[in-house]
Amino acid sequence: MLELYQFELSQYSEKVRLILDYKGLEYRKIEVTPGVGQLELFQKSGQRQVPVLKDGETYICDSTEIAFYLERKYPDRPILPSDPREKGLCLMMEEWADESIGLKGRKAFIGALNKNQNFRTSILPKNTPDFVKTIVGALPGDMLDILGAGIGLGGDAVKDAETGLKQDLEALCLLLENRPYLVGNTPTLADLTVAALSVLIKFPEGNYLAIPEEFQGKGIPGLGDNSTYEPFFTWRDRLYEQFRQPLTAKDANVDSPPKNIDID
Repeated sequence: MLELYQFELSQYSEKVRLILDYKGLEYRKIEVTPGVGQLELFQKSGQRQVPVLKDGETYICDSTEIAFYLERKYPDRPILPSDPREKGLCLMMEEWADESIGLKGRKAFIGALNKNQNFRTSILPKNTPDFVKTIVGALPGDMLDILGAGIGLGGDAVKDAETGLKQDLEALCLLLENRPYLVGNTPTLADLTVAALSVLIKFPEGNYLAIPEEFQGKGIPGLGDNSTYEPFFTWRDRLYEQFRQPLTAKDANVDSPPKNIDID
């Protein structure tokens, strides 16, 4: 069986999960604990960052490379168009989404985490040491904002990311107007990438991620709850209903975070 080394709330891991589900491939999720788990992953694959896919003795790193590998190795239900122009548009949009929605969405999400201490600890993997959870939860949001400024994740960077995401979401709403998918009449890598990378902006409706039930359908204030972008998130959630497999008991290796969390 395919094995996916992942963080549950990594949008790039979610991109691979959505592609695997769309292609109908069975796989096992292996949650990588920050720190020690990343060192173990490096020893196996030469890569510290997730996602990493293991197929037999082959390790594939980077969500885009994984997508291309799956398309070559498992060509059923193709995710790349055969028409040259449509394929070019698909590849261009996938790259844009990785660099725009993915990175900006992560910054905006971190900004939301800075404002909610309990939420921070709830999304850490089960095997994270207790002392790390305590430290992460105890840090005040203002301090995180100051610390984040040194690595491009301060308040100004978060605001810039949110501004950029508003333009991205508006553009996606316009592109999807009266169209079922972004490129052509069937789902492509562009659709699956855009849909998956948007999960941190607004969690999908339904049991697709190991998060508290009350977080389902909730999003970053000003983005996930903005009616202007509702057409996009309605399209995204419909795609999830059609192609993403809900969590089941077999997902025991990815435990749900605590449920006693309040979030605005």
